[in-house]
Amino acid sequence: MSHQTAPTFAGLVQEFFTDYMVQQRALSPRTVASYRDTFVLLLRFAEDKLRLPAHGMTMTDLSARFLADFLDHLEAQRHNCVRSRNVRLAAVRAFLKFAARRDPANLGVIENALAVPMKRFERRMVGFVPHEQMLAVIDVASDTWIGQRDRLMLTLMFNTGARVSEIIGVHVADVVLGPSNSIRLHGKGRKQRSLPLWKSSARAVRDWLHLNPQLGQESPLLPTRDGRAMTRANVAQRLKLAVKVASVKHAQLKTMSVSPHIVRHSTAMSLLQSGVDPCEIALWLGHESPSTTHMYVEADLAMKERALARLKQPEIKQARYRAPKALLAFLQGL
Repeated sequence: MSHQTAPTFAGLVQEFFTDYMVQQRALSPRTVASYRDTFVLLLRFAEDKLRLPAHGMTMTDLSARFLADFLDHLEAQRHNCVRSRNVRLAAVRAFLKFAARRDPANLGVIENALAVPMKRFERRMVGFVPHEQMLAVIDVASDTWIGQRDRLMLTLMFNTGARVSEIIGVHVADVVLGPSNSIRLHGKGRKQRSLPLWKSSARAVRDWLHLNPQLGQESPLLPTRDGRAMTRANVAQRLKLAVKVASVKHAQLKTMSVSPHIVRHSTAMSLLQSGVDPCEIALWLGHESPSTTHMYVEADLAMKERALARLKQPEIKQARYRAPKALLAFLQGL
């Protein structure tokens, strides 16, 4: 009778990525890349803490204590926020659940590691740029090729509320110009959604394509000088520069931390303040659940003020405070 050899940690990791994530679940390249980065960090931490090479690690080394130390290392040494810590833990948990079905001999170790909890954190109210200031950022004057591309990029980001990964993933073929102007975005989880464009946005796209006749249907709509798609860092850098220029006229921008995701929040807040239903905003932004959009309602102070104005104020008479006689006697006796 032949005895089945227990799988190695390295073999399980390779099977998890190639067979399970890519073949069976067909997860997006971005998800695979995020999980990959988690395991690169995990193995490097193991090399420092356990003095183990990546190929020498075993499932017993991935104990609950080791995993907790790794998560503490992410926060203390790499200065990751709690959200990032929990994302890394979710990736390791997915692997542990996969390994539990293939390595029952180490099921006890795996169950203990799975018991490491997600960390709770304080949820801050979302930040956003008011409508007037956002238009000033978009309208930063520039007659250069890069400046025109940046203006189109910011216009489309504010028009659509696209995630940064969605805006850099737009190809020329994703834009429909005609009686009905629209753009197709490729969102998280391979979900696609089409959104209408303002006439000004459509006109800006037409001018851009007229300026760049070399862009084919499969070309990035917002390329770099060498024709490649922009990166997240490119978008953040160009946005930061536009905010800096716009802050000369709008001093409020100097106190704001404006990221590509803040532009997305700004779109949602503008829609909400214009009276659009939160469920429609959820569809617009590609949220998995409409409840995600409630955070914009929580952050909209103007909406809360209008709600308070509809509530009749109570008639409260101000009464003068009169100290008890014993207190007056005490004070006078000092």
